[in-house]
Amino acid sequence: MLIVVSYDVSTELSAGRKRLRRVAKICESTGQRVQKSVFECNVSAMQYDELERRLLAEIDLEKDCLRFYRVTEPVETHVREHGKFKAVDFDGPLVL
Repeated sequence: MLIVVSYDVSTELSAGRKRLRRVAKICESTGQRVQKSVFECNVSAMQYDELERRLLAEIDLEKDCLRFYRVTEPVETHVREHGKFKAVDFDGPLVL
């Protein structure tokens, strides 16, 4: 399934800046960055649960915001891209 993860981490204090780096690293390990705090992730249900658990362990629920969006199939009809960045087609052929 394709999910979109977005977050807003309060960086007023150094602890928040550290949280932001940890949250970004977790997202980078699972998906591709499409905006500064937005990632697309192609995951199984088990990977989705694990990603959510890991991110919830990092954020401060009193100061930060974390959102997950599940993109309904077929993806081609629900995602439109404009501009320079083009996302990786996870289901397309792998070209080396």
